[in-house]
Amino acid sequence: MSALATEEKKVSDSDDNEIEEKGLPSEALAKEGPMAELLNAVPKRPAADDVVEGPVIAVGRARVFVDLHPFGTGIIFGREYLSARETLKNVNIGDTITAKVVGFDNEEGYIELSLREARQALIWNEAETAVQKKTVFELPIAEANKGGLIINWNSIQGFLPASQLSPAHYPRVPDGDKEKIFAELKKLVGQKLEVMIITASPKENKLIFAEKGTSTSERASLVEKYHVGNVLEGIVTGATEFGVFVKLEEGLEGLVHISEMDWALVENPKTRYKVGENVKVKIIEIKDDKVSLSIKALTDDPWKTAAMKYHKDQKVNAVIIKYNKHGALASIEEGVAGLVHISEYGKEEELRAKLELGKVYPFTITFFEPKDRRMTLKPVS
Repeated sequence: MSALATEEKKVSDSDDNEIEEKGLPSEALAKEGPMAELLNAVPKRPAADDVVEGPVIAVGRARVFVDLHPFGTGIIFGREYLSARETLKNVNIGDTITAKVVGFDNEEGYIELSLREARQALIWNEAETAVQKKTVFELPIAEANKGGLIINWNSIQGFLPASQLSPAHYPRVPDGDKEKIFAELKKLVGQKLEVMIITASPKENKLIFAEKGTSTSERASLVEKYHVGNVLEGIVTGATEFGVFVKLEEGLEGLVHISEMDWALVENPKTRYKVGENVKVKIIEIKDDKVSLSIKALTDDPWKTAAMKYHKDQKVNAVIIKYNKHGALASIEEGVAGLVHISEYGKEEELRAKLELGKVYPFTITFFEPKDRRMTLKPVS
C-alpha cells in the first residue's frame, strides 16, 4: 500500500472513530443526507393485491394498457377484461383507472391488473369504514331463509341474522316453530329496513348486518325514563332459544338473556315463559337504546349461602343435570353446580354410562370458588 493510500485510510478510520465516539455509527451516513432523501422519495414497487392508479395509454383488442410510472405498464386482458368489458368499452386514452395488481410475470413484461378485484377491494374497504363509523343504511330485504334475511349492498350479498332484528320485526312465534318463524321472516322481503354493518370480512366474504330500528329517536326518548336498577312489571312478548322479550311499555321492549333467567341452568326459555305472561324484571344494562333485563337478579344468589355451607374436600351428593364437552354438570343444590371432568372417567362414553342424567351420586369437592361461581367435583371412590 502506498504512503498516500495509508494516510487516507488513517484519516478515514479516524473520522469513523470520531463519529462512533459521538454516538453516531458510521452507517448513519447512509441513512442521512441527500442520498437517503433520494432513496426515501422513490415510491415502493406495488405488490400483489395492491390497488394502483394510472392513466390509460393504449386501448387494443380486448386489452387496456395503463401507465404505472415508474414501474412499467399495466395490462387488463383475458378474463379480467371480459369481466369488466361493459365498463372498459367506455374507457378512452387519458382516463384514470383504479385497478388491483394480480400478477407480475406476464410474458410480455406487463403488470397484470384486475378492474373487478379493485372494485371489490374498494367496496370492502368502504364496508370496514362503515363498521367503524356505525353508518346506517336503508336497504331492501332481498330474500329470507330460516336463519334470517339476505341483503344486497354494493353488489355484495350480506346476511341479517334473525337475532339482530329489532323487537318490532323479530318473528314472535309462541311455540318457536322454525317453519312459522321462516314464514314471518318472508313477510319482510321487499321491505326497507334501517341497518348497520357489524362484520365485514373480505377474506371470508362475510358481510353481517344488524337492524338499527326505524324509530330510533322515539325509542331513545322512551329509554330515557329508565335507569339501571329499576324493577318493573312487564309482559312476555316472545320466547327464543337465547332468551325472552319483555314489553315494558308500548313501543319499548327489553331482552332477558337465557343467562339472566335463573341461577339454575335453563335449557329452553320457550318452556319457561309463555307469550302474554306477566313477569317482574330488573334493568341491568342500557346500551345503544337497548334494554337488558334480568329475572334472576331479583332473587338471592345461591352461591352466597353456598359459601357458608360448603368447602374444598367436602363430601356431597349431587344430581347430574347436563353433559358438555368437558364432562358433566352436577348440582349440589338449586343454582349451585360444579363440573365433573371427563378425565375422571377417561372417556366420554364411560362418563355417560356411569353418570346418568337426573340421578344423584356422591362426590368430593376438589375446587370451590363461590365468588367466581366455580366448583369441580370428583366421584367418591
